[in-house]
Amino acid sequence: MPHTPSSGPGKTKNVWPIPSVCNIMFIQPQPQNAITIAVSSRALFNMDREQDIYEQQGMEDYLKYQIQHEIEPFAPGPAFPFIKAVEAVNTRLRELYPDSEELFDVVLMTSNHAHVGLRLINSINHYQLFIERFCMTGGNSLIGYLKAYHANLYLSADSLKVREAIEEGIAAATVFSPGKITEVPETQLRVAFDGDAVLFSDESERIYKAHGLDKFFEHEKAHENKPLDHGPLKGFLEALGKLQQKFYAKGQRLDCPIRTYLVTARSAASSGTRALKTLRSWGLETDEALFLAGAPKGPMLEKIRPHIFFDDQMFHVEGAAELGTVAAHVPYGIAQKVQSKTARDVKKDMPAKQLE
Repeated sequence: MPHTPSSGPGKTKNVWPIPSVCNIMFIQPQPQNAITIAVSSRALFNMDREQDIYEQQGMEDYLKYQIQHEIEPFAPGPAFPFIKAVEAVNTRLRELYPDSEELFDVVLMTSNHAHVGLRLINSINHYQLFIERFCMTGGNSLIGYLKAYHANLYLSADSLKVREAIEEGIAAATVFSPGKITEVPETQLRVAFDGDAVLFSDESERIYKAHGLDKFFEHEKAHENKPLDHGPLKGFLEALGKLQQKFYAKGQRLDCPIRTYLVTARSAASSGTRALKTLRSWGLETDEALFLAGAPKGPMLEKIRPHIFFDDQMFHVEGAAELGTVAAHVPYGIAQKVQSKTARDVKKDMPAKQLE
């Protein structure tokens, strides 16, 4: 493995070339220093045809098909634009901080068999993606590997694997393909978050589900100066904020390639104060905050055009996806126990064989 000496005594830093792009050498950050995004093969690429073969014909025919088509790149999947935007941020960071390891590090995390690796590598090179770390578990659980890589976020097309990750304290979401193609910025990463049960705990949502809207408003007013506990994606927003600060330090606040959004069903006047005060107490902020007072989120997201939107309720996820937003379901909190299952949910919960 190529390496160059670091400034510290006896330490080395891995250096990797971008595959099939150019011969410029970039530092490959160590997992403990990077913001690590683990993405499954079916989230990054469209593998619907291959998944159908696996489910209907079995593993051997699936592997045979992959080997026969290994020089054909997969089509982009729902997380593809997000990963491309992440890499654009890294390009800007390397220009400003050539020796820093505070970068995004994308790891392809898949339960696929190693035989599929060649087609995945060919696809990554075809699209000139900078993904050097692969983890192919051959059907075994990914949880231990996600922890070993210090994953800040895990994106998958398999809701069962996402639930397992959430239960282990790993920020994770099930990514859904949008109902139509929407152009998203190539040079600015846009990430939109719901508040309750995503950035925040589900404390307030539990009040609403148990006692109704009026009691919810009373509770939020009485506790507006008490910060909410953190939700599963608070750490990812924090990581994005740290990278934003690196651009601000170079006088690039107005030209920052990362933009974050809070898109919540809360009302501004009656329950928005606690949400904003909670973020402030954490030392965090979002660039924009949209309090929709129960209105559908899809139309607003259609205007924002984020690369990804995180929500804990499938109703909002599907509404966003129908209007062209790549939406990701975070299976956390009380809503998972009381919301009615949509057809898409039921399909994901079926005990079908899954390869990621």
